[in-house]
Amino acid sequence: MGKKKKYDRKVYQAMAVITQFSINMLVPIFLCAFAGWFIDKKFNTSFWFVLLFFVGALAGFRNIFIMAKSIYEDRDEDKD
Repeated sequence: MGKKKKYDRKVYQAMAVITQFSINMLVPIFLCAFAGWFIDKKFNTSFWFVLLFFVGALAGFRNIFIMAKSIYEDRDEDKD
C-alpha cells in the first residue's frame, strides 16, 4: 500500500514538472507572437511577427534552462 502511494506521488510530481516546462515554454512564445502580429497589423509591416516569435522561443528556452538548472541543483543538495 505504501509503495503505491509513493509511486502515485512521483507520477504527480513528474506531471507537474512537465506542465511547468510546457507553460514556461509556450507562454513567452504566444505572448511575443501575439505582440508581433498586433504590431504587424497596426503598422502594416510583415517582419515583427517572425522576429518576436523567435524572441519568444529564446525566452522560453531560457526559462526552461533556468528551471532545469534549479531542479538539478535541488537534487544535488538532497543527496548531500
